[in-house]
Amino acid sequence: MLNIARKELKSMFASPMGWIILALLTFSFGTYYLNGVNNYFEVMSGSIRPAERVGVTQFVGQTVYGLASFIMLFAVPLLSMRLISEERRSQTLPFLFSAPLSISEIVLGKFLGLVIFLSILVVYIAVMLSTLNIWADIDFGYIFANSLGLLLLVSSFSALGLYFSSLTAQPIVAGILSFVALFVLMILDRFFAGDPTSTMLKFSLMRHFQSFAGGLMDTADLAYFGLFILTFLTLTIRRLDADRLRG
Repeated sequence: MLNIARKELKSMFASPMGWIILALLTFSFGTYYLNGVNNYFEVMSGSIRPAERVGVTQFVGQTVYGLASFIMLFAVPLLSMRLISEERRSQTLPFLFSAPLSISEIVLGKFLGLVIFLSILVVYIAVMLSTLNIWADIDFGYIFANSLGLLLLVSSFSALGLYFSSLTAQPIVAGILSFVALFVLMILDRFFAGDPTSTMLKFSLMRHFQSFAGGLMDTADLAYFGLFILTFLTLTIRRLDADRLRG
């Protein structure tokens, strides 16, 4: 499993797309971070009452993490679409099945490889926001909660993207299907905002990310992301197992 993860991680760094996505995202996050710091001084300097003041961690963090959760919606399908569909298209999937690895190890290895790659961006954001501690007292708990939430969010994206990649031999089709499915799951809370009791609200990814975005960690949200990831990894394993039985 670790060998598969290492192979996928190396292939992402060997691919121009991997470096381009990494460079664009780090540049975007860095730009929003600097803009957030500048806006903080501009806005807070005009506040009169202390009660109106917002902590710098929350002010800057909500901008950067909000952008990250949105951009990952585009980045993850681009990275996940080739994980299995490329193996299917190049007809190397039978050779992968013949390796001394179980289907579960293959799927988990590919999933871990992508999540580790995306974790670089999560750590980058956390380190960048932690530098605020040089000149201000910041809320490290807020940074940790947001980083954990973002990691769970991109892991969920990766699990779903891996599943759609296992369904087709066309990476582009897998990427489009992943994006559409994730987009719908991200905005479900807006469609059913008028009905707080709607069951569909419970499936919204952004709804479960909001508690982390506020600096809180809810066990219900942790369970949701854990079950979401487990569900799509299991579906991927079952799909590939059926392919192996068909030969």
